[in-house]
Amino acid sequence: MFSWDDITTWTVLVVDDEPDNLEVITETLEFRGAKTCSAKNGEEGLSAYVEFKPAILLIDLSMPNIDGWQMRAKLKTNQHYGGEPMIALTAHAMAGDRERALAAGFDGYLTKPINVATLVEDIRESLKTQAGKEATHDHDH
Repeated sequence: MFSWDDITTWTVLVVDDEPDNLEVITETLEFRGAKTCSAKNGEEGLSAYVEFKPAILLIDLSMPNIDGWQMRAKLKTNQHYGGEPMIALTAHAMAGDRERALAAGFDGYLTKPINVATLVEDIRESLKTQAGKEATHDHDH
C-alpha cells in the first residue's frame, strides 16, 4: 500500500530524454528503496505508465516528440489514469515556469539538476506545497 512516509512503497515513473538525469534520479530513488521505471520520451512514458502503474510520475517538460506538457494532457484523458501525482522536471528555472507548470495541472515542480541528497524530501515537499495551495483556494469561494 502506497505511503508518502515509506519510500519502499513508492513506484516512480521517471521520464526524461537526458540519460544522465534519468540515471541519477532512478538510482537515487532505488538506493532509498523505491521501485522505478524510466522512459526516454513522452511516447515511451505513456506506454510505461500503463504497464508499470506508478504511484508518482516525474516528467521532464522539454523532450522531443511528446514533451512533458503533452504527456500530462494525454495521461489526463487516458482511461487507465488514476489521478497519480505528476511532478514537472525542468532545467529551465525561469520566472513563471513553476506557476505555468502548476497552472497546467502538474501536482509539483522540481528543477534540474536535482539535489541527490534531498531528492525524496524535495518530491514530498513539492507536492505538499501544491496541496496546501489548493486547500487555501478552497476557502476563497
